[in-house]
Amino acid sequence: MAGGVIVPSDGPAADYGGGLTLPVFMSCLVAASGGLIFGYDIGISGGVSEMEPFLKRFFPHVLQRMAEAKGNEYCLYDSQTLTAFTSSLYVAGLVASLVASRVTKAMGRQAVMLMGGALFCAGGAVTGAAMNIAMLIVGRMLLGVGVGFTNQAAPLFLAEMAPTQWRGALTAGYQFFLGLGVLTANLVNYATAHASWGWRVSLGLAGAPAVLIFVGALFLTDTPSSLVMRGRVDRARAALLRVRGPGADVDAELRDIVKAVEVASRSEDGAFRRMATRREYRPHLVLAVAVPMFFQLTGVIVLAFFAPLVFRTVGFGSNAALMGAVILGAVNLGALLLSTLVIDRYGRKLLFMVGGIQMIIAQVGISWIMGAQLGKSGEAAMARPYAVAVVVLTCLHTAGFGWSWGPLGWVVPSEIFPVDIRSAGQAMNASIGLCLTFVQTQSFLAMLCRFKYATFAFYAAWVAVMTVFIALFLPETKGIPLESMGAIWVKHWYWKRFVQGQGKSDVALT
Repeated sequence: MAGGVIVPSDGPAADYGGGLTLPVFMSCLVAASGGLIFGYDIGISGGVSEMEPFLKRFFPHVLQRMAEAKGNEYCLYDSQTLTAFTSSLYVAGLVASLVASRVTKAMGRQAVMLMGGALFCAGGAVTGAAMNIAMLIVGRMLLGVGVGFTNQAAPLFLAEMAPTQWRGALTAGYQFFLGLGVLTANLVNYATAHASWGWRVSLGLAGAPAVLIFVGALFLTDTPSSLVMRGRVDRARAALLRVRGPGADVDAELRDIVKAVEVASRSEDGAFRRMATRREYRPHLVLAVAVPMFFQLTGVIVLAFFAPLVFRTVGFGSNAALMGAVILGAVNLGALLLSTLVIDRYGRKLLFMVGGIQMIIAQVGISWIMGAQLGKSGEAAMARPYAVAVVVLTCLHTAGFGWSWGPLGWVVPSEIFPVDIRSAGQAMNASIGLCLTFVQTQSFLAMLCRFKYATFAFYAAWVAVMTVFIALFLPETKGIPLESMGAIWVKHWYWKRFVQGQGKSDVALT
């Protein structure tokens, strides 16, 4: 739904008509449910890592390490072996997301979602039945490939299928389902924590959301942009007629899609090379790196992974820590729902600003309380009112993320890339995100042990940096059709120096 060069337009963005029809809603609902896969894994890992039967079977040395570190609450769960269980998935996901870029372009978004669902289902079965660490790691790698494929294809499907006026809300649905997956995993962990086989249920149920997206994807049609790129123009028109409704100007939208793809096809060099070397793609390259990097540096991902362990650190018992994680998941889901309702009304930048300020306040508060109560050594006990305050501030932080970076970290990358580099851009977005997820999950508990309460001040500083960056360098994309997205770069105070002079047309194509 865009092309290979930026052709500025002084006219208004194209409006093809059409609304939120039942076919487009159901198609986007199925694609967004791909977020369940990623969300369930994020939520399940921290809870399982706290289950004593799981630790006894696979990581008995961790229990001994925990006993030795009992005097320092910050270092209670510091173990590179234990964090490797969580982070190993993201190495496989990183590689898979790069491979998925070519597969998505060649086979379409629907096919990649099918493959992602099937692989994640297989991974859930292997980890649930694991008898040794080798089976556990193989299962985690299969889960990682499934995550890499769905993270690549589902946001693209949502952005390309959704009508312009609903694109933000429908694309944000991916993060909503991700939050639902986190909450579901926390509830499963809480329900199975006391059973000796509870960890098997928690890990094995990862296959349930994978079955949902696999079966649902069987009934989807691919996006018009993907079909046109593969030479199936008649099927693309049929897909538009099906999802846009009787009031839409389907032929006008199809003409713009075909024109955009034709412009894109004139470039012979590869998408990654084009994005890295051509001046007009400089804004896309910078945001392809900055958005996933800042998304991870909000600190929410590691809090979602290790929330039960963090709550144990501040003095809660096992059950209370798991329930704290459930509450955190519910707050996140509520904030995501609110964001979905307002994202296309108030725009992207306002939500970024409000959420950023809220996260800074919460993280500074957590850092101050932990520093004052646990001290630098971590040997002091935290009074219960302060421990509750940490939970409240963590919820405040999660809510700020839930209506800002949570959904917008998926929405913005899915809508800013031209069609010829869209698969490559989304692959870069997904791979950088998975790479940083690996780094953070592998290092967070060690960082908490060494940085102590300053860990949260570290994340607060990064949120301040990213909030300023968004205010200065992200154009507002609310209400702009993907075919007209090039106009936002031409009008931006900074990016216009890179994209001006690329040509003129009566249609703004990206």
